[in-house]
Amino acid sequence: MRAHPGLAGKDPRIVLLGMMGSGKSTIGRLLAETTGWPYLDNDELLASSLGMSARQVLAATGEAGLRAAESEALRLGLECAPPCIVGAAAGTILDEANRRALRKAGLVVWLRASVATLSRRAVRAADRPWLDEDPEAWLRRAADERNPLYAEVANLIVDTDEITPDQVITRILARVA
Repeated sequence: MRAHPGLAGKDPRIVLLGMMGSGKSTIGRLLAETTGWPYLDNDELLASSLGMSARQVLAATGEAGLRAAESEALRLGLECAPPCIVGAAAGTILDEANRRALRKAGLVVWLRASVATLSRRAVRAADRPWLDEDPEAWLRRAADERNPLYAEVANLIVDTDEITPDQVITRILARVA
């Protein structure tokens, strides 16, 4: 893990990355409760700016349209003045411009989990258009593609398989301190 050059003496922006089911929304909301900082969830930013869910955007515009909408939501989240917490959509990592923005964003935390854990958690959520057919196979392919990209931009990696949300938050806040 490398030190982030822009955090010392400043209010941080914490960006949560990871696959669907890694815990971004749960951790983001709990971090916001703990710190009093605003939490900006990518799915909520997307829905408020377009008036549609990710599933609806995908149906209306296809994958390219969804990726563009998620990138725009990420941009909106990163425009929030720190201190704040931003939850990035899992697929935003695929775009090089997003990775460049994330490198400058603040403390980037990759919430990493095994495919088995992701599958167990993610299939319970209603708005997961990628998981309609074979969730575990899709998650495995996506993780294989995305994990090296998450590692490329993360300042902190927290494995969420075997620890509680409170333990995740403790690790993140220890890094901020």
